[in-house]
Amino acid sequence: MRTTQIFLCLQALGLIGLGLAYFIRPHEMTNLSGMLLLAQAAITDVRAYYGGLQIGLGIFLLLACRQAELTRGALILLVMIYSALALARIGGLWLDGGFEQTFNLTALLIEVVSAALALWLLRRLPN
Repeated sequence: MRTTQIFLCLQALGLIGLGLAYFIRPHEMTNLSGMLLLAQAAITDVRAYYGGLQIGLGIFLLLACRQAELTRGALILLVMIYSALALARIGGLWLDGGFEQTFNLTALLIEVVSAALALWLLRRLPN
């Protein structure tokens, strides 16, 4: 159980950190992947979706670190989110012909490893 709590806390800190970075510095963060924010609506959308959503998810994971009844749900959520992200990223790389994209390949690696670790920890939980 201790390993699961550490994993959830690390995931939470990473997500909250990225969420804050996207909220506070949306131009710089989106430039990492080559995105350009050309309108105020786009900036607000990045702050909300990339910032707020990640911060909210991170806060939920912190709660799951402290409340055992949330642990299973948090791990299932991470498996589903990271798997969906990885599959969508693979699809995008295939459709867009971008298998030499360092940013997306790094993100894909993080997503696959995170999903696999969450699944492994989920299977280790007692019923």
